Amino acid sequence: MIICKSFLGDDRGGGAVEFALVLPFLILMLFGVIDCGRWMFYYNMASKATQAGARVAAVTQIIPSGLAAKSFVGETVNGVVLTQGDVIPASALPTVTCSKPSGTLACSPVPAGMTLTPINANGWNSILYKMQSTYPGIGDANVRVEYRGSGVGYAGDPGGMDLSPLVTVRLIGLKFTPISSFLLANVNMPEFATTLTAEDAVGTVSN
Repeated sequence: MIICKSFLGDDRGGGAVEFALVLPFLILMLFGVIDCGRWMFYYNMASKATQAGARVAAVTQIIPSGLAAKSFVGETVNGVVLTQGDVIPASALPTVTCSKPSGTLACSPVPAGMTLTPINANGWNSILYKMQSTYPGIGDANVRVEYRGSGVGYAGDPGGMDLSPLVTVRLIGLKFTPISSFLLANVNMPEFATTLTAEDAVGTVSN
């Protein structure tokens, strides 16, 4: 009986037991704090990569080269026949999306009365290279480049292409792997997008 009472009253090692119970929660909380910092780091990288890609897309040769060669003189837009020097309405160019989800670069849909070909693969590669220099994890399947009317541009412009489309670069499908999940789960990152007005579309590099 004396031995039993002595055993039951012995609290040596109690602190170690309590620490062992609390330790997993402390580790999880620590990893959670680290993950918050990592999330902000990758979020900022993705945002900056999208901005850099949009800058390249706005100042270099556009991907659907057929748009750059399109003359709007004599075209009917919103019931009005455009003549030399007329402003081209935004509605003249619905959204055209260029993507390379499975290894083949393509732009669609083809607006009525226009052609998008030839497709400028160098333009796509320049955008992707610039984005990857900021966020190396970006691949072809993560990028979308959109062109749509801006209401800026003049029919028969002698200084370059008639259109000055809005160019939007989107970054989609990125994954974030938290340490707190012990690298067993991924979290979808949000979509990133930046839009700029295209410039002369004849350059090959951006600042």
